[in-house]
Amino acid sequence: MARGGPKLHHERRQQLGQSFQDGGEHYERVRPGYPEESAGWLIPAGAKDAADVGAGTGKFTALLVGRGLHTVAVDPSPDMLAQLHRTLPGVTAVEGSAENTGLEPEAFDLVTVAQAWHWCDPLLASTEIARILRPHGVLGLIWNQLDTSVPWVHRLSRIMHAGDVHKPHFKPSVGPEFTGLESHLTRWEDALTTEDIIALAKSRSYYLRASEATRDKVLANLGWYLHEHLAHAPGEVLRLPYLTQTWRAFRA
Repeated sequence: MARGGPKLHHERRQQLGQSFQDGGEHYERVRPGYPEESAGWLIPAGAKDAADVGAGTGKFTALLVGRGLHTVAVDPSPDMLAQLHRTLPGVTAVEGSAENTGLEPEAFDLVTVAQAWHWCDPLLASTEIARILRPHGVLGLIWNQLDTSVPWVHRLSRIMHAGDVHKPHFKPSVGPEFTGLESHLTRWEDALTTEDIIALAKSRSYYLRASEATRDKVLANLGWYLHEHLAHAPGEVLRLPYLTQTWRAFRA
C-alpha cells in the first residue's frame, strides 16, 4: 500500500460524506424509511437508552423512539439535525460523528448507525461507540439496499450510479471491541412515483458532487428509462424493491 494510503482513503470518505451536509429537507422527503422488522430484530431485550449516530433526518431514529427507547441523535450536519428536530421535536440532537460523538461513557444499551457506516473510519468509530455503550451493549449497522436481483432495478441503479445495492457477500468491518457479528435481511418495497425516483437520484452522493453536465445526463437518462423505455406515465406509482441488511455486534 502506498504511503499515506489509509489517510487518503479516510479523507475521500469525508469528502464524499460532505455531500450530505446540506439538503436535509430534500433528503427527508425522498429517502426511504426502514422496515419495523429491522428495529425489532436489532433492539436487545430490556434496552432503554439508544444513540442513533449519523442519524441524518431521523429515518431510523423514529423507529427507536416508536419502540419506547430514550434516543439521542448524533450527526455532523446542522441542516440534517434541524430537519430531524422538526420531525422528532422530543429527541435530543447533538452535532458529532461516529468517531467523536461527545456523549457520556457507558450511557447506552444500543448504538445504531443507519446508512452511514461506510462514511466512517470503522476502527476509530468502533472504539468511540464501545466507549458510550454499557457492558454487553449492542452496535447496530443498517443499510437500505436496492434489490438489483430485479432486472429493471439493476438497470435503474446503473443509471443512478447508486452505491447502495445489495452485495450478498458484504460484511462490515468493526473493531476488536465487538464480538458476535451477525446479520438479518428484510425484503420490502417503497411506493414511489417516477418523479420521486428522479428526486431520489438527486439525493445521492454521485449526483450531489457531479458537474452540471453530468447531472443533466443522469436526469435525461432517468427520464428516458422510466417514461419511454419502461413506458410509465408521469406520476405513476411504482413499487421499488429494497433489501434492508441489519447487522449487530456486542460490546466484548
